[in-house]
Amino acid sequence: MTKPIIEVKDLAKNFGKNQVLKDITEQVTPGQVIVVIGPSGSGKSTFLRCLNLLETPTSGEVDFAGENLTTLDTKRVNELREQMGMVFQSFNLFPNMTVLENIKLAPMKVKHMDDATATKRAHELLKQVNLDDHADAFPASLSGGQAQRVAIARSLAMDPKVMLFDEPTSALDPEMVGEVLSVMQQLAEQGMTMVVVTHEMGFAKSVADRVWFMADGFIQENSTPDDFFSNPQTERAQDFLSKILM
Repeated sequence: MTKPIIEVKDLAKNFGKNQVLKDITEQVTPGQVIVVIGPSGSGKSTFLRCLNLLETPTSGEVDFAGENLTTLDTKRVNELREQMGMVFQSFNLFPNMTVLENIKLAPMKVKHMDDATATKRAHELLKQVNLDDHADAFPASLSGGQAQRVAIARSLAMDPKVMLFDEPTSALDPEMVGEVLSVMQQLAEQGMTMVVVTHEMGFAKSVADRVWFMADGFIQENSTPDDFFSNPQTERAQDFLSKILM
């Protein structure tokens, strides 16, 4: 049996009196692509941010590679966080740096990689996301889809074990969504472990190993895409699908 790389046990998160996450217990094994879907405000992004402790859980455990993140000191959490790439809705690129410099920064600063090695690796990643011809461009000159692909390349530059995506296409114009999803699909095909919060149902159907349907602060269904989309078990999921698949 493959050991999980991420294991969540009785995870809960409160903001004041508002309980956003309620006793979630799930696991992710290496190579899996988990797609988390559900209505807005159901806690999906908060859940994702708890996986790498960008949000501190109120209670429960988050184990990553066999270590309980909630019991570790900041230094160790930061070391483990380097192994979890995170891609947000907003691209968060440094505007005063070229695309190449954005990608080289973390490996050189955090991993003390030399400039030549970091440059070579950055060009490899830019080829992977079909943007090597934009290496010397500045973020302001990029389309949203291009900027998000650079953000993905920047995360990959740290050689993460897991990639977390928080609605990576929601800020994009519709015609740019496909170019980002195709890069994510390639990553999945290469065996990257991924947890993806998204509203892109086509991606969930074609790329996910498991769909986690989240509503009202907990995961109400955990099933294969085929089962979830053809035969949702809960009324909440049936209602959700009836609204988005009309």
